[in-house]
Amino acid sequence: MAIDYKGPVEYSIEIAIERICALLNASYFISKRSVALLILQDDKETEEMVVANEGEAVDKIREVVKETKSHFANAITYELALERQAEVKSIVDKAVKIKKESIGTRERLSRLTMNPLTGIPILLFVLYWGLYKFVGQFGAGTVVNFIEGTLFEKYFNPFIANLIIKIVPWEVLQGLFVGEYGIITLGLRYAVALILPIVTFFFIVFSVIEDTGYLPRLAMLIDRTFKKIGLSGRAVIPMVLGFGCATMATMVTRTLPTKRERIIATMLLSLAVPCSAQMGVILALLGGNPKAMLIWAGIVGLIFLFVGYLTSKILPGERPSFYMEVPPLRMPSVSNVITKTFARVKWYFIEILPLFLLASIFIWLGMLLHIFDFIVGLLKTPVELIGLPPEASTAFLFGFFRRDYGAAGLYDLNKHGLLNGTQLVVSCVALTLFLPCIAQFLMNIKERGWKTGLGISVFILFFSFTAAYIVNFILTKFGVIL
Repeated sequence: MAIDYKGPVEYSIEIAIERICALLNASYFISKRSVALLILQDDKETEEMVVANEGEAVDKIREVVKETKSHFANAITYELALERQAEVKSIVDKAVKIKKESIGTRERLSRLTMNPLTGIPILLFVLYWGLYKFVGQFGAGTVVNFIEGTLFEKYFNPFIANLIIKIVPWEVLQGLFVGEYGIITLGLRYAVALILPIVTFFFIVFSVIEDTGYLPRLAMLIDRTFKKIGLSGRAVIPMVLGFGCATMATMVTRTLPTKRERIIATMLLSLAVPCSAQMGVILALLGGNPKAMLIWAGIVGLIFLFVGYLTSKILPGERPSFYMEVPPLRMPSVSNVITKTFARVKWYFIEILPLFLLASIFIWLGMLLHIFDFIVGLLKTPVELIGLPPEASTAFLFGFFRRDYGAAGLYDLNKHGLLNGTQLVVSCVALTLFLPCIAQFLMNIKERGWKTGLGISVFILFFSFTAAYIVNFILTKFGVIL
């Protein structure tokens, strides 16, 4: 017997609850009505409990759930949230008298941030002054130039190189510490002089955005756009976290309600969301050329939307729903910003610095055993096909160890004048889209399974070079001067 769904939402779901309750025979630590509601909302723990206790009735319960869902455009969780909200409003209206007050400045600003007509210019303002000017030009430019160019190259590196040469008599071991890919001259320099300042400035901006309450408003602003690519505004949290560390952000995709959303978010994080350090180095590379910066950002943004849209059409599953409580907009607390920034920088130093040093050891071993020479040789052909010098293939290999490591390799190539304007844009696009770093690759496999994780990486490997080839062809064909 089919359920009559001509009535209101609460009546329709009420019938489904009664049918599920009638099928539940076991005893639970909560009421059968609560169990039925949780099952309708796809609560995994409750479903496992029912499967373990109800035997043959499980299939009939699933049929009721499936039939109920088919009569609603949105997820039942969302429909119930709306009904609860309406009921709460009804009770409040009857019990509370609210004195009408004029809308304050903060509330007006809050509404402006969520209105597309005003919210998008505000977002662009935040990105320009927060990321481009503060992180890109000041952090990745002025500060990095002083630490890396003055302190390390003029004083620290020559001093430590002379010291190691005096202490270690074997040239092979000297190369491990102070050679071209040495632990100190490459690993420590990249981590401390190049990446650490950029990450610190990014974490400051992110902490300010987080503490003001702007993040949930950004989620509300982009919800409609994200719906087109199979996600909801809730996905803004892992996406924004991805600009800090995509490995950590991939883990946070667990908060997304459906498997389809989790796969799409993982794909986009791996493909088109540069981590803070990588983005900082790219901002430093393109900071002196606003035209190149806009082209890079536009291409990566379009690819993000294009691949997300295609993936949402290919993957089966229900449309995402989204609702969120928006906290008050407030001035950021200086102590909060300092505490959050310090905690994140400490995490970076403890977790990431050893990876840079370990990567230097692997690179040294790979070069010593000629393994990397073979891999770099394989990469030279696709690298040259996208219009880059063969030396850039080393940066792509480094990028698999750490995406920011690869970006830092491009930084060195550009510093030595090996990249012109077009090559700079093409290399930044290619490296942004290139394979996720090994830590994120392992996290993808852990979270999505080895088939999906490996499939995502294979797709990205071919897509990144294809996209870079098209970008290089268009820029060269139309004679775009950068």
